[in-house]
This record gives sequence, structure tokens and C-alpha cells, in this order.
Amino acid sequence: MIYDIRHVTIYEYESPVSFARCTLRLEPRSGHGQELISHNVEIRPRPAERSVRRDFFGTLTESVVIEAAHRNLRIDSRSRVSVSRQPPARAAASPAWESIRDIAFEATSLGPSSPVGYVFASPLVPVLGPVSAYAAESFAPGAGILAGAVDLMHRIRTEFRYDPKATVISTPLNEVFAKRHGVCQDFAHVMIAGLRGLGLPAAYVSGYLRTVPPAGQPRLQGADATHAWVSLWCGEELGWVDFDPTNDLMVAGDHIVLAVGRDFSDVSPVDGIIVGSPKQKLDVAVDVLLVE
Repeated sequence: MIYDIRHVTIYEYESPVSFARCTLRLEPRSGHGQELISHNVEIRPRPAERSVRRDFFGTLTESVVIEAAHRNLRIDSRSRVSVSRQPPARAAASPAWESIRDIAFEATSLGPSSPVGYVFASPLVPVLGPVSAYAAESFAPGAGILAGAVDLMHRIRTEFRYDPKATVISTPLNEVFAKRHGVCQDFAHVMIAGLRGLGLPAAYVSGYLRTVPPAGQPRLQGADATHAWVSLWCGEELGWVDFDPTNDLMVAGDHIVLAVGRDFSDVSPVDGIIVGSPKQKLDVAVDVLLVE
């Protein structure tokens, strides 16, 4: 499948901003079942400086400096991506989760794809006893790692409530877990914390999810959204397998990967600093259109 993606981010400031430095992670990745065909980002006001690099995780990261005074900042990202991804069946056979845990800890490579880099706590995902105990209920001794992850994903989907008003980006994981309310970012963090608490390598994935309107209703422009899910290392043969706890789905052709990291702090699509305004308003609109 080929998708056209438009991701528009608009900041409106209460008073003029004299300087802004932003970091953009808006270029979809190639690999793991998808290929980037084209990508372009337009920024207004025009930046004084733009530079790109690959971060440790392989994400193209663009640094932008804006020196002109402005009350509005508009970042318009447009991409075309081909996706061809077939996940394992939910009931597929897989190695015992304990064996994957042991292999991960014995890894000798420290590169971005090495499982050992995703076993330990990260800035937004501490390893918490109650969350580890919650995840352990899905992983019986000797059970396959896929079966355990599918069960944990399903439990999060059914036992947690999607509620955009319940949390913000800075809400601590222990509060999310206690409330059992949150959004896709929160559910991904909870699942990752539970898996890491068992010694399993789990990464945070940011990207897009194509949505289909109900029958007979028009598709609304800007109604799609950025999304988050979990990638779990399941051994050398299966590699990294992705799970969407928000929707209880094995990730397939409707998910488009932007970036991969330890948690949201590694993959935020837009972040940075400004000088001049104490208050701001943020609007984000995303469209994911199926081309063919």
C-alpha cells in the first residue's frame, strides 16, 4: 500500500517570539516493512538555519533555527510511503520468553538494533514493581514470547480506558497505571515498562495510523493523528515484532513508522525552545490518504 501523509503543526504565541530552535523528527523511516518514497517539510517563518543528521536510533533529525520575530510557527510535513508488512499470527509459535530474556542480556553489540539497549529503564519508562507484576500475569513459565505479548496487549486494551483528558505528556507512569486511563502514548509506556520489568527488550514506536470513517460518513480532513505502539524483540529468527495496545492489533499495513526509541522523549515529532512568549497554543492536523 502507498500512503500520502500530511502532518501540519501550528504554534500560536501570546506575544512575539524573537528566537526559536526546534528539533523535527518528521521523516518516516525506511525498513521494517516500509519504504520512504518522498518527503518534504515547509516551515514558516523561513528558518535562518537548517541542518539534518541521523540520531543514535537511526531517525533523521532536523535542527531548525528561526531568528525572525513571529507570532505563529507553521511546520508542514508531507511524505509518501510504501508499506508492505505481514506480522506473525497472534497464535504463532515462538520461543519461550525466558530464553529471549537471557539472550538479550548476553548481547555483545551496543548498536541501535541491539536488544540490550531496550531492556533497562529510560527517562519516561521506569521499571515499577506493580507494573512488572501486572505484566507477569501474561507470561506463564515456558510460555511463548508472542503469546505473552499478545495477552498483555489485549489486557491493556480491555482494562485501560482511552481518555485524552486524563493525562498529559508529563504525567508519570505510576499515575497512568493507577488511573488505568490515558492515550496511546500512555498505553505504549505501560506495556514497555511491564515487558522491561520481566527483562524483555521493548522499544517505543511513533508514527501514524490510517483511520477509516464509519460506513456512510465522510472522511474528515485532519482527523487522523500521530500514534504510538510497542516493538518487542522476539529473538534472532522473529526479530522485532510490533504490537498496538491501544487497538489490540499486531501492527500491519495500516501503521506507518516515523521513529523508534526508548520512550516518547526519544521520538517527539517536534520539540525545542523559544524566547519571548510565556503562553502558546498548539494545533496538530494529520491526514493519511491511501494512494494505492
